[in-house]
Amino acid sequence: MHALLVIDVQNDFCPGGALAVTGGDEIVAGINVLMAQFDAVVLTQDWHPAGHSSFASVHDGKSPYDMIDMPYGPQVLWPDHCIQGSDGAAFHPLLETDRADMIIRKGYNPAIDSYSAFFENDHKTPTGLDGYLRSRGITEVTLVGLALDFCVNYSAVDAAQLGLKVNVRRDLARAIDLNGSLDEATKAMIGAGVRLK
Repeated sequence: MHALLVIDVQNDFCPGGALAVTGGDEIVAGINVLMAQFDAVVLTQDWHPAGHSSFASVHDGKSPYDMIDMPYGPQVLWPDHCIQGSDGAAFHPLLETDRADMIIRKGYNPAIDSYSAFFENDHKTPTGLDGYLRSRGITEVTLVGLALDFCVNYSAVDAAQLGLKVNVRRDLARAIDLNGSLDEATKAMIGAGVRLK
């Protein structure tokens, strides 16, 4: 059994959004076509409360993309984005969300960010996705979505460490590429045994 994981294809990560990824909307049509080829489709959704601790706006004197140390490790500070219930948090309007078997919301704990579809950024607190995939008998996943160097990367590495066979479709993902983050992410995924296509 093989699942497609569609990572964070949301308005705030597409052109015009609060944390826009260049070309983020260009992958939507291809993802829709791909959905029919899988046994299961899971969508993830960044889902932050207002005033989330990863937002630069809640840290005096800090700007978006500054780094700080949090109890769980280094944290990039982001522009306010994907706030629960906002238009920015909604899926891209052309994404065929009705094809999804499950939607995983992440980043809703105000004290900790969550890039991965599998764990919060403490690398310990699970989202429940691993259990869902195992209960469905899924042993292989293919990841697409936004952003390749953050949420796709973290999700792919965690999936591989959990024993899943993992593929990433780079043609159906886009990156932020913050200070070399794309190169670092590519090395991390290859090092974890992820197949980049």
